[in-house]
Amino acid sequence: MSGGTGGRGALLPGDPPGGRRAMAVWGIGVAVYFLAITYRTSLGVAGLDAAERFHINASALSTFSILQLLVYAGMQIPVGLMVDRLGIKKVLVLGVVLYTVGQFGFALSQSYAMALGSRAMLGCGDAMTFISVLRLGTHWFPARRGPLIAQVAALIGMAGNLVSTLVLARLLHTFGWTQTFAASAVGGFVVLALVLAFLKDHPKGYEPAPAPATHTGGAFVRRQIADAWREPGTRLGMWVHFTTQFPAMVFLLLWGLPFLVEAQGLTRGEAGELLTLVVLSNMAIGLVYGQVIARHHAARVPLALGTVAVTALLWALTLAWPADHAPVWLLIVLCTVLGGCVPASMIGFDFARPANPPERQGTASGIVNMGGFTASMTVLLAIGVLLDATGDNYRIAFASVFVLEAVGVVQILRLRARAHRRERERLVTSRVEAVHVPV
Repeated sequence: MSGGTGGRGALLPGDPPGGRRAMAVWGIGVAVYFLAITYRTSLGVAGLDAAERFHINASALSTFSILQLLVYAGMQIPVGLMVDRLGIKKVLVLGVVLYTVGQFGFALSQSYAMALGSRAMLGCGDAMTFISVLRLGTHWFPARRGPLIAQVAALIGMAGNLVSTLVLARLLHTFGWTQTFAASAVGGFVVLALVLAFLKDHPKGYEPAPAPATHTGGAFVRRQIADAWREPGTRLGMWVHFTTQFPAMVFLLLWGLPFLVEAQGLTRGEAGELLTLVVLSNMAIGLVYGQVIARHHAARVPLALGTVAVTALLWALTLAWPADHAPVWLLIVLCTVLGGCVPASMIGFDFARPANPPERQGTASGIVNMGGFTASMTVLLAIGVLLDATGDNYRIAFASVFVLEAVGVVQILRLRARAHRRERERLVTSRVEAVHVPV
């Protein structure tokens, strides 16, 4: 391997071998995450319909996604602890049950309160998927494959956006609210059956050591969280995730369609095509980022900061365009660039992974995953409030994006040297240990 990875191409002692069996089991986990993304982003193509169905304004509409993300973000550390303690399969089963019930409830909702409760339940189930899939990848594939496996998982999961933008949007127009959301919820039963029948936490012969009896109770939980947070790599990973993910998440989850239709004068069909472009760009850029990071670990911070810079530049050009509507070519470029946000956010996990031992990976991943969703929740709320306060002035409302990007960049620059130094120390230690492990 090139790029100074220090022999990362070789199997380390205890590394699982990967192979077809690993791909099959991991694929089931990714299918769970794919469906969770489909349900999560289904509101993004139904925002205007939801406002009409429940007779709500922009702030109330944003509450749907804010509550969903609030539950999601708040569940990340508990879910990480659950994965560390209970195992992957149990957590994924619970997640599928919760998000399927939530989607069915959303389909049948006649009131704003019932719809909010359904989205909260959906967010709770959704929260249990990605960390579990990340952990599944580390259990079934060699460590050197970690960055690429994580990016591919995110890539396939984000394809769930295509189901929302290409399929659910058309079904919603043709069959209406209840039939569309209820039919989509049937997919939950399919993936639940696959998980129960075929998913295994780890390959045979690679069972993790049993946790000591002291690894229970509130004291252990607090120590687990504190130890993960103490690592600069965990905190750097969280701020990378915080800074890079939310521009695309806010756009896809809720405000992209209203922005393109109401502020830019596009038809719903044209706006749907641009949302699809964000997802397709996401998938293509995710493959590139995964390959680059697997070969050149030094590229992680430049890729993250470069993505933030280009995203901010394109948003600034779009919002500051002197005419009432930005030209279509600029909107196309903006949506293409937004596709790089989620792949860039995955870099955060590649800082936390080498900074924490295996028994703390779930907790550390939960802390990282909180970053982007906390930022998304904040900006979703800010845009809704500013739209109501300014009479639907999207230029002012979307300017809130720059505030959180600035905060995140400052934190990344503050932590990067400390995290890199600590990671080099761990790499030297692991090499020494590997040399002395008998084969």
